[in-house]
Amino acid sequence: MASVTSLSDSVQQHLASALSATLPEAAGADPLLRRSDRADFQANGILALAKKAKANPRELATQVVSQVATGDELIKDVEVSGPGFLNITIADQAITQNLAARYADDTGRLGVPYAEHPGTTVIDYAQPNVAKEMHVGHLRSAVIGDSVVQILEFTGENVVRRHHIGDWGTQFGMLIQYLDEHPHELDHKASAEDAAASGEEAMSNLDRLYKAARRKFDSDDEFKTRARRRVVDLQAGDPHTLAMWQKFVDESKIYFFSVFEKLDMEIRDSDIVGESGYNDMLAETCRLLEESGVAVRSEGALCVFFEDIKGPDGNLVPLIVQKSDGGYGYAATDLSAIRDRVFGLKANTLLYVVDARQSLHFRMVFETARRAGWLGEDVTATQLAFGTVLGKDGKPFKTREGETVRLVDLLDEAIDRASAVVREKAQDLSEEEIAERGTQVGIGAVKYADLSTSASRDYKFDLDQMVSLNGDTSVYLQYAYARIQSILRKAGEVRPAAHPELELADAERALGLHVDAFGQTVSETAAEYAPHKLAAYLYQLASLYTTFYDKCPVLKAETPEQVENRLFLCDVTARTLHQGMSLLGIRTPEKL
Repeated sequence: MASVTSLSDSVQQHLASALSATLPEAAGADPLLRRSDRADFQANGILALAKKAKANPRELATQVVSQVATGDELIKDVEVSGPGFLNITIADQAITQNLAARYADDTGRLGVPYAEHPGTTVIDYAQPNVAKEMHVGHLRSAVIGDSVVQILEFTGENVVRRHHIGDWGTQFGMLIQYLDEHPHELDHKASAEDAAASGEEAMSNLDRLYKAARRKFDSDDEFKTRARRRVVDLQAGDPHTLAMWQKFVDESKIYFFSVFEKLDMEIRDSDIVGESGYNDMLAETCRLLEESGVAVRSEGALCVFFEDIKGPDGNLVPLIVQKSDGGYGYAATDLSAIRDRVFGLKANTLLYVVDARQSLHFRMVFETARRAGWLGEDVTATQLAFGTVLGKDGKPFKTREGETVRLVDLLDEAIDRASAVVREKAQDLSEEEIAERGTQVGIGAVKYADLSTSASRDYKFDLDQMVSLNGDTSVYLQYAYARIQSILRKAGEVRPAAHPELELADAERALGLHVDAFGQTVSETAAEYAPHKLAAYLYQLASLYTTFYDKCPVLKAETPEQVENRLFLCDVTARTLHQGMSLLGIRTPEKL
């Protein structure tokens, strides 16, 4: 089905035509149309145009109004306000007809158009470390990244997912040597059919082995020497050592997949390309940088210098691509990944969902890639930097013992809290259904708390607030959706149907205009990589629905046509909530 032009775009076109008819030199000018408390929309662009044309803005606005057709199917009324603003009221018929067109879209897209010029975006997110437990610090990259993937794909962008896991480095010499000497440490005892149990056992094995290897490394000098030799073997590509390393990667993936499954996120094995995936490119990356003069040798190391990046002593702080001992740092891997993504994957956009504390590193890496000619006008790289998860006390989230909080513990507690809320409200749900809804509500609560905050800001992790039925929470949105499904079930054989001939109450108009703005919101959210804008839209949608529900009886409306029309408003709201929440990676249960 073809996309549906939003009411704001239709009004914008009408105003643009009226502007150019009144003031030919204003052809193509933006009327600056916005939603308004004084009317449905307000246009503020005439003030700037009048100033440029040395005209009286109020007189110019009056002339523009005379060119706007009112009383037709779209615009009911236009009036001049203040120094030259235009207040525009939409016809009730237009609101209902536009929503009906969205409702009729059998693709499930609600008439939302695809982007005009989609490209290829490689998004780097959800980057856990092999042989290490995932903690609260891994939450934001995964949740924000997954939502941005869903939103970009919805707009028609070709999205390539990349999970740049930490699977290389000196610690693997210690781990591989210990496993070689204790070959049964990673044997599984649980059934692989139980993914959660398998994941927990995988982490337990890794954790136990890491601690044992560390104890041996710290207490046994001969073992330490053997472990360091193993690092050399690993980097040299020794087959036996690589096979041992692969065991750690495979064991870690079992654990990763169990955590991401709990987060209700799809992580595909083919999308996991860790640090090791770029090993074969490191030497060439360094050669290209050095030959082009982008990088220079300094005290034996290969460095890139920046005039505006200095240390406390006033000396320039370089990006070290290759260490003086010949080893490669993170910069070499990240620059090689850029080469692969630009020239191999043909990306137009590189997006990195990475902690704000790494901003300086990525600023240096991106600038180096620009100097080398790997990034430019046709290919851009952006860090979607995110803030820190804080405890209720406003400090970085830690356990009572001062340790970093395990991600699985945090998710389990959220599910427990949500299950208690569902059980309290549940009237006709079985224990199995309560458990399922509790998981959907708990995980949704964690995701929404993260996504409803601008990524760059820190936020407080407060489970009591997250699972509340009141306020800006996913539970409030899920409850609004479940309430609509309940009404639709109670309607029985009476089906939702649009009746454009009916006048709309204020609460119906406000709800309808907001539903119609869904596509515009998705477009803005995608352009800015800003899931919090979509979350804010959905919260307002649920709030407007609550007002509508309180003021406009649905099943007890005055006429059969009004019942059908209000059921239609309910259903198109529910579909919009469902689609919007899905783009945030959050489930909408039919019953709560």
